[in-house]
Amino acid sequence: MARFELKLPKMGESVAEATLTSWLKEVGDVIEADEPVLEIATDKVDSEVPSEVDGVLVEKLFDVDAVIEVGQTIAIIETDGEGGDTATTETTVQEVVEEAPAEAAAVAQTVTAAQDAVAAPVSSGDRFYSPLVRNMAKQEGISQSELDAIQGSGKDGRVTKDDMVSYLANRGTQKAAPATQGVKAQPAQKSAPAKKAAPVSVNGEDEVIEMTRMGKLISHHMVASVQTSAHVQSFIEADVTNIWSWRKKNKDAFAKKEGENLTFTPIFMEAVAKAIRDYPLINIAVDGDRIIKRKNINLGMAAALPDGNLIVPVIKNADQLNLVGMAKSVNDLAGRARDGKLKPDDTAGGTYTVTNVGTFGSIMGTPIINQPQVAILALGAIRKVPAVIETPDGDFIGIRMKMFLSHSYDHRVVNGALGGQFVKRVAEYLENFDVNREI
Repeated sequence: MARFELKLPKMGESVAEATLTSWLKEVGDVIEADEPVLEIATDKVDSEVPSEVDGVLVEKLFDVDAVIEVGQTIAIIETDGEGGDTATTETTVQEVVEEAPAEAAAVAQTVTAAQDAVAAPVSSGDRFYSPLVRNMAKQEGISQSELDAIQGSGKDGRVTKDDMVSYLANRGTQKAAPATQGVKAQPAQKSAPAKKAAPVSVNGEDEVIEMTRMGKLISHHMVASVQTSAHVQSFIEADVTNIWSWRKKNKDAFAKKEGENLTFTPIFMEAVAKAIRDYPLINIAVDGDRIIKRKNINLGMAAALPDGNLIVPVIKNADQLNLVGMAKSVNDLAGRARDGKLKPDDTAGGTYTVTNVGTFGSIMGTPIINQPQVAILALGAIRKVPAVIETPDGDFIGIRMKMFLSHSYDHRVVNGALGGQFVKRVAEYLENFDVNREI
């Protein structure tokens, strides 16, 4: 018999850890290869971790709500056959014990002590903190006394990542100053009281609803984005009559030929990808004082989940897709988002985001930038409106299909000229759509 270590797989370039949300198998259960063993959640997507081998689950190394880093061993699966590199340290130590009991006993104690030292979380007094929690506290300037005051929801009252996210989302604007050694205490001085969130009165007729885990994470990311980027908006109205007429004429033939529904989204995404090629400095990210110019154009597409939250799956290398390829990608990602079947990699690597607020009847919106990107485009509802039509024989009033494009961008690195020119170019591609285009 061999013991296989089931590890947390890599889930995209920006995902370093995940939260264990539930075990799908119990110790003693028989598991087949590719069968899901547990469910995990990141700040972007929920997913399942399948087994890579056939065997029996003999050990679970983490409890529900534990935060696991990529590459860490989650569970031990016992398989038939000889163990290779996947055999655990305990198996190796046992083999040594059989050969040389005296020496192996000392080795086993050393290995066990080393494992305990690595696995043990950082402690403060009688309370333990994981390295992840410590790192989040350090990055956010949370002092030890402030950290000790946070109420933990983990095992034995431990502070989890979700506790930290929830605390930071509701934290007052006044941060506690970190302790400094070697500085003499100064006499207490009167200062303005720290701002506190307005108290919320709850009576017997009100219903208190706990925010979901994803809701807390989205809340934190939205606040962090507004605090990070200087948001500026540009708006433009686009005449999409040609697109409206072309789609109406060709959607049935497209579905019959390609087996895919033809919505407006892939047409809009195609125009955005073309505009990014014309203005590549929209396709950047900010890292401190450095600007990272992205080589690939990976379009994020905000999609609604059944619970009302939004998720942003990514169309990779969108500028290299034709309309058929774009339609297939859009439909696939949207369908799996609705069914909760997106994989972590499906939401990783986005360089620019598009959100369709027109789906909800809004004619325009001012979306918040999806960090670390520097811009996001909102598509408004398509409306039938009266418009002035210019012809060689004079102007006249006609009925046209129009929509507003709302472009939010980070004014730290994108000036008004670039932000405005980019959204104008998107509108030009939409307005000049070829009505004689072949499917």
